[in-house]
Amino acid sequence: MTTNKDSIIRMKSSEMLYNFLENTHLHKKDFAQMIGVTLSYVYNLIDETIPFSTRSTTLERIATVMDISPEEFVEYKIPQDPILIDETTEFIREKQKEKNLSTVQFLKSFPRKQRLEIVDILRGARPIPLDWEEVSVIASVLDVSKEEMYDFWEERMRQLLKTSGFNFDSNQGLANAMFACARNYVYKESK
Repeated sequence: MTTNKDSIIRMKSSEMLYNFLENTHLHKKDFAQMIGVTLSYVYNLIDETIPFSTRSTTLERIATVMDISPEEFVEYKIPQDPILIDETTEFIREKQKEKNLSTVQFLKSFPRKQRLEIVDILRGARPIPLDWEEVSVIASVLDVSKEEMYDFWEERMRQLLKTSGFNFDSNQGLANAMFACARNYVYKESK
């Protein structure tokens, strides 16, 4: 049975979401895409047709787009696994702040199909992409040189290779050659 307190909680979160969408003039379809849900789900959250989400991933994505802490939603339960904000995420957030971009403005700078991935990077749930072209788009949006983004990409590649069983000690020459080649490609590409 739903108590009056429960309906107030849902209304408060729904109202926060509604006000955010109205104030930012963000289309509900764009918002749905940014958080990885259907348009009808967003309408249902706002209209209180369904209870406001208690799924931590969804609430963290909503909070990330809204530039608020997920704890502002009373439905949010802090997950058991901590979210780790790495240097890359901090760098991206810092550059976003330097450009005076709200998260919505930042997300709208990316192709629609990439926005959800960017939300997950910003909330610390996903590392930067391995695909250099996607990393290049992030650099371009932030007006950061590709050389500056390269270091983050190389570190990500090193982590992936290491967790996949690549032994950097016994393959140091190969690793150095691979990354020198990648670095040369990136530096030539950006000239």
